[in-house]
Amino acid sequence: MSGIKRHIVVDTQGLPHAIVVTTADVTDRKGAVKMTGLNLDNLSSVKKFLVDGGYSGESFANEVKALCGTQVEVVKRKELHTFVVLPKRWVVERTFGWLDKARRLSKNYERKIHNSCQMIVLALIAVLAKRF
Repeated sequence: MSGIKRHIVVDTQGLPHAIVVTTADVTDRKGAVKMTGLNLDNLSSVKKFLVDGGYSGESFANEVKALCGTQVEVVKRKELHTFVVLPKRWVVERTFGWLDKARRLSKNYERKIHNSCQMIVLALIAVLAKRF
């Protein structure tokens, strides 16, 4: 395993509801569909997913709607060369910023994907215990 991708669903407070770690060869859309399928209980009350441009496409939106009946809204950047805070998109980026402070997550030290996912959970427990 040469690389990993972390897929995470957070609410408007930045609290995690679903986490899946995949190998780097899995596309963002496929990883998000896998995460949605594995966490249907946690995502049953979600009305809308706000996603970035990497998750665009009607087939992805249809797969998510078929799995959990949730709409997908793509939040895209209008201007490519200027910094603009995208509505609600910064919440998940803040959560990834919290994770970047964990030394164990700075690089992919784990040999197994399951261990990497558990390190993310432990790091979020530590961050959220300090914040709330």
